[in-house]
Amino acid sequence: MASGSGRCPLPCFLKAIFVFTVAMACLEGVYGGITSVFVRSEWPSVDIPIENEVFAVPKGHNAPQQVHITQGDYDGRAMIVSWVTPDEPGSSTVRFEKSAKNYGLSAEGNVTNYTFYKYKSGYIHHCLLEGLEHGTKYYYKIGNGESAREFWFTTPPRIDPDASYKFGIIGDLGQTYNSLSTLEHYMMSGASAVLFVGDLSYADRYQYNDVGVRWDTWGRFVERSTAFQPWIWSAGNHEIEYMPHMGEVIPFKSFLHRYATPYLASESSSPLWYAIRHASAHIIVLSSYSPFVKYTPQWVWLREELKRVDREKTPWLIVLMHVPIYNSNEAHFMEGESMRAVFEEWFVRSRVDVVFAGHVHAYERSYRISNIQYNVSSGNCYPIPDKSAPVYITVGDGGNQEGLAGRFMDPQPEYSAFREASYGHSTLEIMNRTHALYHWNRNDDGKKVATDAFLLHNQYWASNQRRRKLKKNHSLREIVSQIATY
Repeated sequence: MASGSGRCPLPCFLKAIFVFTVAMACLEGVYGGITSVFVRSEWPSVDIPIENEVFAVPKGHNAPQQVHITQGDYDGRAMIVSWVTPDEPGSSTVRFEKSAKNYGLSAEGNVTNYTFYKYKSGYIHHCLLEGLEHGTKYYYKIGNGESAREFWFTTPPRIDPDASYKFGIIGDLGQTYNSLSTLEHYMMSGASAVLFVGDLSYADRYQYNDVGVRWDTWGRFVERSTAFQPWIWSAGNHEIEYMPHMGEVIPFKSFLHRYATPYLASESSSPLWYAIRHASAHIIVLSSYSPFVKYTPQWVWLREELKRVDREKTPWLIVLMHVPIYNSNEAHFMEGESMRAVFEEWFVRSRVDVVFAGHVHAYERSYRISNIQYNVSSGNCYPIPDKSAPVYITVGDGGNQEGLAGRFMDPQPEYSAFREASYGHSTLEIMNRTHALYHWNRNDDGKKVATDAFLLHNQYWASNQRRRKLKKNHSLREIVSQIATY
């Protein structure tokens, strides 16, 4: 077959059949999980040395560093720009505009710092840019004189049920050579924002002043992405940093000073749990390490936030948390059971599309299952197929120094669809209100390998009798073809 014919070669065609069959099996409740036999060739699971160029300090006196942005409001018309000046407070002003080099707009932020043991942080700036236009590229400048630095970002499209958008999903990243591989491969994915499921720097694996130093190196490490597109943050166990032997007993101290979230926009009482609407998705961020049982602030907030979800405007309902509810790895097995008991029924009743988690340093995807009939005295005490339930996906495979969790339970539980102990990242490409493409990409010794892929049907519109027909440019056949040729 001629390569210029525009037709898919035979291997691609077979791949299309395989992927489509797997997707349909998942949707129809046909269960046959796969445990990958791939064995990861280990790169050094140690942090990259501080003198490595990936941690380079920007040139110039007091030059802004560790630049990162996140959505700053509920609907995507604001952005929070954060950065650190190491020597003195400097300016907290962000100049910005839709054209490069012509910064006609400005916003004034605030500055803070903190101590951790005997480490004293640099001056941490957070500045909210408001009144932005949807789907627009903005250039922004921070700092003064020769030390000033310039970046850009693109705001998400306006809230619309058919707004297409591509998210990346990363968890448990750290700052090893494996982390670098994950970050570089993600940056080639074409995604426009990251859903981060916790465990950022792993600085808590160090002692004394090195804890703060490793937060600084991580901020410079990820700046190549975080300065140019929003990362939606959730906190993991490595952000707790409860270290009484060092006199540090305030949980999340470093994380809360460094990484702002738009929690007030969703009427949350804590930066650790909040929600945003982004393109056609309603994204809910939960905190696995904050109180969540009945009547606690997080429980009350989630109950009210689920009432605010409008699937007519944002059909895709996505939940982020750190500890997975369903996990068949020996590492952290059943640690999410308490949150499952509290929230799973809400997820099923609200027809959540997908729940992303991290924590377990491996990849795993579930079928649509639930265990909401179980109680301590009666009912089914094991997960069963449930078309109203989310797909649960664990992506705690970013590349941190703790290494991979390679000991899966045998036999593979019926609820587990695919699992592999490798480093990687995921993408979720929303096509329209009814379909999205999901990929998990293994980072195999520096090569990006699309390993697990399926077609995700929207929980609301796929079963809604009022759903509109797919547009021609988003036909099912085209979607399957895109999966096959990825």
